[in-house]
Amino acid sequence: MDFSIVIVTWNGRTFVAECLQSLAAQTEDASLEIIVVDNASTDGTPEMIARDYPSVRLVRNHENLGFAKANNIGIGIASRRYVLLVNSDVNVLPGCLAKIHAFLEEHPSVGLLGPQMLGHDREVRRSCMRFPTLWNTFCRVSALDRVLPGSRLFGGMLMRDFSHDRLQDVDVLNGWFWATRFEALRQVGPLDERFFFYGEDVDWCYRFHLAGWGVVFYPAAQAIHYGGSSSANAPTRFYVERHKANLQFWRKYHRGHGRIAFTAMMLLNECLRTVGYAAVWLLPSQRKGAEHKIERSVACLQWLVSLPLCDGE
Repeated sequence: MDFSIVIVTWNGRTFVAECLQSLAAQTEDASLEIIVVDNASTDGTPEMIARDYPSVRLVRNHENLGFAKANNIGIGIASRRYVLLVNSDVNVLPGCLAKIHAFLEEHPSVGLLGPQMLGHDREVRRSCMRFPTLWNTFCRVSALDRVLPGSRLFGGMLMRDFSHDRLQDVDVLNGWFWATRFEALRQVGPLDERFFFYGEDVDWCYRFHLAGWGVVFYPAAQAIHYGGSSSANAPTRFYVERHKANLQFWRKYHRGHGRIAFTAMMLLNECLRTVGYAAVWLLPSQRKGAEHKIERSVACLQWLVSLPLCDGE
């Protein structure tokens, strides 16, 4: 299997150890290239990797450069025909790599592929999205995608109408596990480093589509994604970062009144969430969880109202 596997870490020692163990268990092929780019972890992650996994190529950054830039460092080192970008909190299940390799060999028009995501309970999780539009953003803000989750019209950006159980061409593969071919990578280019932690997946997939490459969800290959191993260290900050990335993507590809409408819907969404969770807070048994969600929505509102009315672009 002609793979270069890039893993970005930040204070997730236990998770990345499991990830590397799962990769080691799948293949004894010495040509498998594993590159770990550590974003200045302080929990002993790079020391553990250097000690326990000497065959891994370890890059130690002196600061947290973000998801996109750190992955690009790994991509710049990669030397194999296929490049996999795998989150540090992923357990790659037996047979996953072999199935991905076979599929990419048989389908040369596919530029980006994602396996089926399983949670820690082995239940299927969402890992695909649609490109954001004003309509599907409205469906999410208004909760129509939750009220009518099986509807293609109202399924929204999160594709609540898709069961993730069949092979499917999709708009977006979320950035937890990507497989791409170097040929496509050279044409599309690396991740946009202006996206710090979120949004780079939507942007990258959009560019693959623009370049004419297939973006495919492939459920025959499976991996477990624990999720939130990095963002759990600063949940409010990363909640705001996710919203910043959504607006950043919209501003990159849209102009004029669409920008104002998208920002307004973001404001409405956080206002509704703040009011809703404030009501939940009145129930003593729900206060702890509600306080956190109120805090992150208020932080997001503070960021949104601080934005200039015109960004000059």
